[in-house]
Amino acid sequence: MIDDLYSARILTLAANLPHAGRLPAPQGTGERVAKLCGSRATVDVTLDEQGRVAEFAQDVKACALGQAAAGVLGQSVIGASVEEIAEARDAMFAMLKSGGEGPTGRFQDLRLLRQVADYPARHDSTLVSIEATLEAVKNALTARTRLAGAA
Repeated sequence: MIDDLYSARILTLAANLPHAGRLPAPQGTGERVAKLCGSRATVDVTLDEQGRVAEFAQDVKACALGQAAAGVLGQSVIGASVEEIAEARDAMFAMLKSGGEGPTGRFQDLRLLRQVADYPARHDSTLVSIEATLEAVKNALTARTRLAGAA
């Protein structure tokens, strides 16, 4: 069963992390750490005029499952709204914790990690990148609101 968890597709996603690194001038940054294993994701974003992700960079130090989730996220996040990211995070959480179907739309490939549900110790590491992304986008939107209010 553990071999199924670490399938060739999961390992390929983990090895090819899109948008790795940091942005030179992010509008928002988010960071999450999985307390149990120490997996960590730091995400930088800039937003377009509609508040959608325009630029994205991620620095992820995680197990193969956390890296794979970050790989899917990196392939899909450009153009996403805060609502889409929150919905994907909620669907991912439900998939891991309570048998939900998983994310749909642009983030549907996160369903590849459905088998992680059987390994509760891996749930947090699988969620760090999407949690950090949601935090980064929220921080960027908050900063934009503050700047607009100061103008």
